[in-house]
Amino acid sequence: MAVSTMDSESHYICGSIAAFTNIVVTFPIQKVLFRQQLHGVLAIEAVRQLQRDGLRNLYRGLLPPLLQKSTTVAIMFGLYEDFSRVLLEQAGSSGVPELVTRSFAAALAGTAEAILTPFERVQTLLQDHRHHGRFNNTAHTFRTLLTEYGVTECYRGLVPILLRNGPSNVFFFGLRGPIKEQLPEATTWAGHLVNDFVCGGVLGAALGIMFYPLNVVKARAQSQVGGAFQPCRKVLLTVWRERGGSLAMLFRGAHLNYHRSLISWGIINATYELLLKLL
Repeated sequence: MAVSTMDSESHYICGSIAAFTNIVVTFPIQKVLFRQQLHGVLAIEAVRQLQRDGLRNLYRGLLPPLLQKSTTVAIMFGLYEDFSRVLLEQAGSSGVPELVTRSFAAALAGTAEAILTPFERVQTLLQDHRHHGRFNNTAHTFRTLLTEYGVTECYRGLVPILLRNGPSNVFFFGLRGPIKEQLPEATTWAGHLVNDFVCGGVLGAALGIMFYPLNVVKARAQSQVGGAFQPCRKVLLTVWRERGGSLAMLFRGAHLNYHRSLISWGIINATYELLLKLL
């Protein structure tokens, strides 16, 4: 039983450390991408905005994604393994294909991650230069939202997060194995590390493009403070009209998101698998 518990815990620990490493490395890229999603500007203009904000503000808003991502990736890998084990035991000889059971486990894990939506909410407000004068730091932002607007305000943007997390988890865990099998067989420690990086990076980049419009909707919804909660469809239509009904404008920043996701999920997957072997 002790070994089983440790095996279960290791997935949470490895996922958390992998996410922590990734966030520290890629945060400046994420900040440029966020400005593009929110304002529909070119990458060079987003970089200029950050330059005007100054080096002091470059890592402003780091704590929420650090806490949120370290926890959500731990939940993502840990709960996927736990749900898979429980559901496979329950399925037993019922004839339900293992792929279906594991896909359901992945969707459940993704849905559970959404409980940490307030961290994405605070990150959005701290990264939006229009709110720099109002919110000082993570604790101040949480306190202001809770005291002035209530808990529900912290969950603004929950629907696009739910629509993104469940399906993306299903694809990630469902395709991770098959993609790695197509790569050249690794015979060394470094070879396995490269294969895990490529596998995670390719999947992350592809899913980042696939769900990019949902992230645009989330960024727009969460940049609002107070007022009525707008349905996803209405927010998307508003952004669509503001950007001239252009698909290229809607996906502005997607190329940077592709490269960031390639690096981020490469780091996460490779670090996770490496730590799992070490533990």
